[in-house]
Amino acid sequence: MSQEIPTLKLLLIGSTNVGKSSLLLRFIDDKFLPQEEMSATIGVDFKLHMMEIDGQKYKLTIWDTAGQERFRTLTSSYYRGAQGVVLVYDVSKRETFNDLDLWWKEVNTYCSSPHVVKMIIGNKVDKESTRVVEYKEGEELARRLQTLFLECSAKSNIGVEEAFEELVTKIIETPSLWQKQTATSSTLHVTNDDQETVESSTCSC
Repeated sequence: MSQEIPTLKLLLIGSTNVGKSSLLLRFIDDKFLPQEEMSATIGVDFKLHMMEIDGQKYKLTIWDTAGQERFRTLTSSYYRGAQGVVLVYDVSKRETFNDLDLWWKEVNTYCSSPHVVKMIIGNKVDKESTRVVEYKEGEELARRLQTLFLECSAKSNIGVEEAFEELVTKIIETPSLWQKQTATSSTLHVTNDDQETVESSTCSC
């Protein structure tokens, strides 16, 4: 009998245009598209990806949420059952870093388990010349919130694979978080009214 592959649910959240979908596209397809060639995520999009850690395969369902305020009530329902959440900001836009406090409160409000593994990613480090948020600021915030932290660049493919590997490894190290949830974490419940909103294209939100 073949061994069942565990399913893990991951979320990408953060303000608009911080590069959430670009990170996902780089991780899944090892591709990067300029922002002008990508359209905005409408509501929630998701991708499937197989990852092997220490000889064990895991099916990742990665949800890319829209950063726009008008979609916040829709996306809140997708926090349920998540085992990992990535909070993304743009190192060249101070306001997206400041917004992390609001996103953090949302995670703690809507996630099913208080033990969900969280990671802060400072994206777009390829924009070093226009950087306004220093590495030590992200590191200090992550230390204060007791969460994982990495800087990445979807464009230059810096740290993307490492970020997802570290997140998944941390989830695996907490069996009580995922072993009882994998049966339902990848199930999508959509009403007819939501269908048009949930279906979306990959983008650079």
